[in-house]
Amino acid sequence: MSLRAEAPAATARLHRFTPAERWIHRTTALLMGICVATAACLYIPQLAILVGRRELVVRIHECAGVALPVPVLVGLASRAFRRDLGFLNRFGPHDKLWLAAVLSRDKRPSSRPAGKFNAGQKIYANWIAGATLVMLATGLLMWFTHLAPLMWRTSATFVHDWLALTIGVVLAGHIGMALGDPEARRGLRTGTVSREWAKREHRLWRP
Repeated sequence: MSLRAEAPAATARLHRFTPAERWIHRTTALLMGICVATAACLYIPQLAILVGRRELVVRIHECAGVALPVPVLVGLASRAFRRDLGFLNRFGPHDKLWLAAVLSRDKRPSSRPAGKFNAGQKIYANWIAGATLVMLATGLLMWFTHLAPLMWRTSATFVHDWLALTIGVVLAGHIGMALGDPEARRGLRTGTVSREWAKREHRLWRP
């Protein structure tokens, strides 16, 4: 009787993300995807010819870019989301060990200690947040040409274009990492993860 009672608890899944956090991630991913797709249509000649209607593509790109920070700003009303932002912005000694193991290509889970988020996820989250703000600022200078002199607009265009290319590369890496970890994707899709995965990949996490 005791074994039967304990079995469900042992196999129960752990709550990792709330519905609000999953909505923030999906909405942000959708807006980012629109920005990347429309940017590709604007800068790759073959796609530009295939899609056509450049003015419409530009407007969609601008609207998606301006709306990109909105899910995060709305999500600040969620206590769980604010708590996770605190985890993402806080680096500890174990994060240095995680990065050292990655650099040395040590793939043993025991050599990569992590809390709810590992060091790679923290670096990505902070980098993409900063890059998004820079893209928003430079995009506004390009959109509203009366806001700044020509030199500023020219510099903004240079930064916007090259940072967009960098974001595309980083996003491709992010998606590749996600495709290689089905349980992490399930956590973002359903909000729960297995105890075995949490113990192996995030052993310092205390749900």
